[in-house]
Amino acid sequence: QVQLVESGGGLVQPGGSLRLSCAASGTIFGINAMGWSRQAPGKERELVARISSGGATNYADSVKGRFTINRDSAKNTMYLQMNSLKPEDTAVYYCNAEVWNSGLGRLINYGGKGTLVSVSS
Repeated sequence: QVQLVESGGGLVQPGGSLRLSCAASGTIFGINAMGWSRQAPGKERELVARISSGGATNYADSVKGRFTINRDSAKNTMYLQMNSLKPEDTAVYYCNAEVWNSGLGRLINYGGKGTLVSVSS
């Protein structure tokens, strides 16, 4: 079994910064892609950023130039550095990871429970 735990959320003023972390634990033989998504009140969940096992990244247009995703594969941990935060970035942020399951011989997608980011003055 694999668990993902997000941390680093909180209340920040517009223009401020936060760094989210996502730590994976459990029986892990390898992690493929990892990503962050978010869900604002009354809205559908949207992909924010994604990083491949090789480090290739992509971002939602709304966060390009402000957010940076990276990972420490040795620690099975992923980060999201969020700068120049806006009120519209307020949401619950979730991480997910594609983890190799040797018994099934395929990747399994796991998700965390989320961390709340509130941007308000």
